Amino acid sequence: MYWLELIVLTLYTGALSFIFLYSLSQLNLVYLFRKAKRKGLLPDEPQVPESYDHPMVTVQLPVYNELYVVERLIDAVAAFDWPKDRLEIQVLDDSNDETVQLIAAKVEEWQQKGLDIQQVRRPERKGFKAGALQYGIEISKGEYFAIFDADFVPEKDFLKKTVPHFEKDEKIGVVQSRWGHLNKEYSMLTRLQAFGLNTHFFVEQNGRSSGKHFLNFNGTAGVWRKSCILDAGGWKADTLTEDLDLSYRAQLKGWEIFYVSNTVAPAELPAAMGAIKSQQYRWTKGAAETSRKLLPKVLKAKLPIGTKFHATFHLLNSAIFICIVLTAFLSVPVLFIRNLSSGWQTLLNISTIFLLGYVFLVIFYWNGFKEEKQSFWQTLKDFVPQMFMLLSVFLGLSVHNAVAVMEGLIGKKTPFVRTPKFNITKKEGGWKGNKYFSRKINPLTMLEGFLSLYFIGGLGLAFYFNDFALLPFHILLSLGFLLVFYYTIRHTRHA
Repeated sequence: MYWLELIVLTLYTGALSFIFLYSLSQLNLVYLFRKAKRKGLLPDEPQVPESYDHPMVTVQLPVYNELYVVERLIDAVAAFDWPKDRLEIQVLDDSNDETVQLIAAKVEEWQQKGLDIQQVRRPERKGFKAGALQYGIEISKGEYFAIFDADFVPEKDFLKKTVPHFEKDEKIGVVQSRWGHLNKEYSMLTRLQAFGLNTHFFVEQNGRSSGKHFLNFNGTAGVWRKSCILDAGGWKADTLTEDLDLSYRAQLKGWEIFYVSNTVAPAELPAAMGAIKSQQYRWTKGAAETSRKLLPKVLKAKLPIGTKFHATFHLLNSAIFICIVLTAFLSVPVLFIRNLSSGWQTLLNISTIFLLGYVFLVIFYWNGFKEEKQSFWQTLKDFVPQMFMLLSVFLGLSVHNAVAVMEGLIGKKTPFVRTPKFNITKKEGGWKGNKYFSRKINPLTMLEGFLSLYFIGGLGLAFYFNDFALLPFHILLSLGFLLVFYYTIRHTRHA
């Protein structure tokens, strides 16, 4: 029993320690962001003189079976306020359904209006999105490449607000904008996603940029310098996050990513739990694959220690889900150890201190949330329930994401799984009858349902032992797994 208790407490404390250190890195980003904002150091929109020599820009739209949203995307970029003779649009179409004909008709419509737009069809869909982007570069005219996924609807002045920033420094390889949300108010799930993404874009990206640390191109709604892409080795398909991979390879070569939070590109948030899981799987597994590939190079590079620290936790951020699963699952046995064993009080007290990591994460999200609010009390009133629900769903997705991370870390390869889009804006639309929505229930969903019962049992133990130290954690866990299980079943049944 002694050795079993030792193993449980060692794993539990070790996982909490990683969460604590990760949270410290996020807390430091809050400091860097607030400092830069207070000193007025966050970038403003560029002042473009009338004599500005507009460079040649290629807009790349990597598309695969986007029947419901591709036309609005093409119309949006075709309306860009940029000289027509300095603009090229590539619809990088790998589709194998009716999307092909829709794109052909839309492209012909804009060609007749004098726009340089092409439907690019590769002989072979090799390398998924990364392969399409690389193929497009090889037949392009542009000095710069603006990239948009199918769920985006950029404003017509997007290029005017981003491309001129390259004039500031020849080492700027990427200009990344902030994502907006077309359907934030559609449901609780879309509001929570907007909450999380806003914190990433307001606090995390601004913090990394202000601290001169490595940050990432977010895969879309940004502009690349062609020479940067080529110098870094081009787009690669050996990870599911080709954007993070190229971002780090470019920065290791000395290029910089310039982040502009005041330029916003609206996009559609996944509204169904199945779509959210698909996106989360790709993001978390891809980040793990990229850390496996590039973290050793980052640690060996001649970089400031602070940059290495932040890069380490940036590349390993998806590993936090493995730690969450460990701390969550072991928290119930820890309750027994706390109340039925003796001799472990020092270690248990240390582990309790590491629970502060979750407090640091709340501070991190608070700073992102309040950017969009005015009154302190109104902000607090809105923040508390949304933070509670965000943490619950975040914890509820931990097993699904932890599996993806493990696959990435051990090198198990899987295809690029696209996130289905539904053309949902504001509170309108749905996914009933959507041909891309998977109607299969992953066996992990059943495990999520079981875990909700497991942590409800943890709640009962708290009252049995009269030990409420882990009660808030178990409330979040039981609710989170229940919500993820419920929404997965409900959204699949109504597809």
